[in-house]
Amino acid sequence: MDTTEVLLHPVRLRVVHALSGGRVLTTSQLCERMPEVPKVTMYRHVALLAEAGFLEVADEQRVRGAVERHYRLRQDRPVVDADAAAAMSPDDHRRGFAAAMAVLISEFNAYLDRDGADPVADAVSYRQGTLWLSPDELAQMTHQLLTVLGPWLANQPAPGRAPYLLSPIRFPVGPTFSDETPS
Repeated sequence: MDTTEVLLHPVRLRVVHALSGGRVLTTSQLCERMPEVPKVTMYRHVALLAEAGFLEVADEQRVRGAVERHYRLRQDRPVVDADAAAAMSPDDHRRGFAAAMAVLISEFNAYLDRDGADPVADAVSYRQGTLWLSPDELAQMTHQLLTVLGPWLANQPAPGRAPYLLSPIRFPVGPTFSDETPS
């Protein structure tokens, strides 16, 4: 199974999100985070992610006669790069977007279901806006965002820090301005 196929599944994508930021979790802990996913299904998806090179075993412990594995994301894990994205069909992109949205909805619901969830105090935001950008401006904005976010993306778990899911989504929503104006 190729990298794109592995990641275009909502449960596997949620596992990758759950382990991001240097977190190390067991399959049981992943099941606790995603109680709506049957345990057998979770074990199958974790095994597939490990087999595909996304996860590695950080530690193993014997628990009641069984081996409990602690997983983390591999630093050299496969990614969906520009070439892989270019090779995706429109249906692949639809599935990828649907998987990403399913993850966002699931993670947001899990957040709201926690005791003490307070969207105002936690600075939750889900605003949308339209930007008019040329291809050069889009490239410049993307570069600037990566420059600003880069140091924050390197943060590791530490006392006082909470993980935040940031999910920038962008796509053209209509024709260019010149295509809309009559000649």
